[in-house]
Amino acid sequence: MSIDNIIQSIRENKKNYQLDFSLKLKTEAFTNDLFYILFDSKISLTKNIDTLAKTFKEITSISCTHQGFDCDIVWKKFLICLPEILKQLNQDAECMYLHDPAANSREEVILAYPGFFAIAVYRLSHEFNKQNMPLIPRMMSEYAHRLTGIDIHPGATIGSPFFIDHGTGIVIGESTIIKNHVKLYQGVTLGALQVSKEMKNQKRHPTVENNVTIYAGTTILGGKTIIGENCTIGGNVWLTDSVPANSVVYQNSETKLKKKNRE
Repeated sequence: MSIDNIIQSIRENKKNYQLDFSLKLKTEAFTNDLFYILFDSKISLTKNIDTLAKTFKEITSISCTHQGFDCDIVWKKFLICLPEILKQLNQDAECMYLHDPAANSREEVILAYPGFFAIAVYRLSHEFNKQNMPLIPRMMSEYAHRLTGIDIHPGATIGSPFFIDHGTGIVIGESTIIKNHVKLYQGVTLGALQVSKEMKNQKRHPTVENNVTIYAGTTILGGKTIIGENCTIGGNVWLTDSVPANSVVYQNSETKLKKKNRE
């Protein structure tokens, strides 16, 4: 096959996608700017809010071309929610500081903890997701996923305070419900019991009630699975059934003495 034929073939197949990759870079920059404007004491909200609005208009002009979408209305609704988002994030930071012996200050949590950044991006993207914005919320969450190793779908519903410790490998699915004062450790999966496109609008992921701690490596699956309040779920547990309130669930371990080698 000649070079001309190869190029023509690529062109024909490329027509299947209408992608502008500048959207990816602009969305990532927009996500960073939102985070910084909330927490960086040297950045003025008054001076930078218009810049954020312009960036938002740029990215929505690329991704939100469907009829009925009004950029100005969506942005105004988002700004109204921003004080409450910051209040929740301050509660999240406080919770991490108070419950992690390794945390020396709230500033350390905000600046250095991947769990906090992932939660912050989730809370911001979740507000856009509630307004049925296509693509942008998911790109924001995937940006945080790439940086932190924590995958939180913007469609999930998560209360406050919420504590993620270490965090690498955590997966929280789209229809997950997490209530208040919940702690997750690395490698936890809150996922679907089965994957089917027909289940798109159904609850596929678990519900975690108030005051639950889930330790590292645990997998909890299914839309009907409920972890009752005040439960502690130990490490490396596999659950597809509900757990009543005030329970402790753990993986049994077995210790055997080695047999002495005989000469």
